[in-house]
Amino acid sequence: MTNSVDPNHVEWNDFSELHAKDDGGGLLSGLKAIRQGTLAELVYFVTSLPEDERDQYVIEKSGDHRLNIGEIMMLSRRADFPHP
Repeated sequence: MTNSVDPNHVEWNDFSELHAKDDGGGLLSGLKAIRQGTLAELVYFVTSLPEDERDQYVIEKSGDHRLNIGEIMMLSRRADFPHP
């Protein structure tokens, strides 16, 4: 039996939070969130910022994965990215 889960699938509707890159994370990370929304909304928000400001932020995706600007930009270029 093969696994039917696509390893390249992105859950664009996953709850995510925007954080300052150097906010320290930690146990109270949710209180430090600048903005909350779906992964797609936050990827779009960061990529709409002026280029020199983008690397000041990370997206914390459910499951405690922090996406840096490189990962955010890669997601924004995917064919399945749901542009607003």
